[in-house]
Amino acid sequence: MIRYLRLALLALLGLVLLTVALANRAPVSVRLLPEDMAALTGLTWTMTLPLFLVIFGGIVVGVLIGFVWEWLREHGHRATASQKSREVTRLERELAVLKDSTSVPLKDEVLALLDKR
Repeated sequence: MIRYLRLALLALLGLVLLTVALANRAPVSVRLLPEDMAALTGLTWTMTLPLFLVIFGGIVVGVLIGFVWEWLREHGHRATASQKSREVTRLERELAVLKDSTSVPLKDEVLALLDKR
């Protein structure tokens, strides 16, 4: 059921994106710098693209910047979790050694053999 709902939402999203693309097919000029600054610096890079590509490109770049920002922001949490995981593993090994060393050896050999089973 959830699978069909997900497919329906993806189809709806695709239809909306297609409608936006068809409504914004007009070519626009994308410049690296404003005209006055470009003339001053000599960087007159210009590209003509359909408007929907500019819109979708801006959305993709914004999402990527957001993902990278969150990944960098959560670095401290991941480092702490990794450190705590290593500490837990070390303590579990230490506890296993302590349990083995503090176990009371059985005096009777028959009981020792039965306990090993």
